[in-house]
Amino acid sequence: MRLPEPRGPVSEHLVEVLRREPGTVPIPGTTRQPAPSAVHDEDLQLSLFLCYELHYRGFDEVDDAWEWQPELLGLRAGLERAFEVDLRDRVRVRPVAPDDVPTALGDLTSTDHGPSLPRHLQRKGTLGQFREFVLHRSIYHRKEADPHTWGIPRLAGRPKAALVEIQADEYGGGQPERMHAEIFRHTMQALGLDDGYGRYVDAVPAVTLATSNVISLFGLRRRWRGALAGHLAAIEMTSSQPNRRYGAGLRRLGGDELATWFFDEHVVADAVHEQIAAHDLCGTLARAEPDLAADIVFGAACALDLDAELATHLLAAWDRGESSLRRPFGWSSGQAS
Repeated sequence: MRLPEPRGPVSEHLVEVLRREPGTVPIPGTTRQPAPSAVHDEDLQLSLFLCYELHYRGFDEVDDAWEWQPELLGLRAGLERAFEVDLRDRVRVRPVAPDDVPTALGDLTSTDHGPSLPRHLQRKGTLGQFREFVLHRSIYHRKEADPHTWGIPRLAGRPKAALVEIQADEYGGGQPERMHAEIFRHTMQALGLDDGYGRYVDAVPAVTLATSNVISLFGLRRRWRGALAGHLAAIEMTSSQPNRRYGAGLRRLGGDELATWFFDEHVVADAVHEQIAAHDLCGTLARAEPDLAADIVFGAACALDLDAELATHLLAAWDRGESSLRRPFGWSSGQAS
């Protein structure tokens, strides 16, 4: 993966220094004026993405020694604080007793959190819009499961086993061709998209990066292990029906079984994972570590809030007859071919 193009002073400085030998260039803390919303702050979200990606597959031009460079970690911590403040402002959760966490998650995930992007794509979305949707989703799905896997060594007992059970399915049960990140490539290929890892980072807005960054924020910080579990639970508990709609929408547009495999797979898998995530992962974690109950619900609420924010962005752009991307790729979201 190549370094993306900067979007402001912090990401510009980061891109410049990451091309050099670690430790040879100072990395000052962020002194710029923050945007009103960290979720929509292009410079902040790209800078976080740059920092986080060093813990995944890295960048072609970047020395791996940058991963734990102290000054870089200090900069990242400042960006994370701004992101966390915004998340706290956006998402308010009530105190919850540990025994009530599964019920609280059920109530939260059964509430309408925004416009129905799945219904739109099922019934009237164009092929161009479906391409854009998949392109946005590729930022996370080409590394699907990896951010949540950071939680495994931070849990014990039944919560740990539950997370391993879910993640084993995400990784195809040991069959590389069935890993969900690999299956997603077929959907991208069917839609004429480049299936390379991180190929479209430059094309997506801050809110798309935020939906991926929030999982890394929770996954890379032990103190956020409860939020990470809740985030995963929210995904699993709200996945089956939307993916059923996505699959139906892509079939309506001519997609074959290989193209819809990713969505069809999640209809079945996530129906099983829903109960494991709510009860065996989050329920037992809250009872074992009562102080994490609020964090679990907070993580779930963040997942739902950012997903709704992204859906709002896509549908608003399409309603205006515009692309939802920062840079269109030669096809209009308003065209059906």
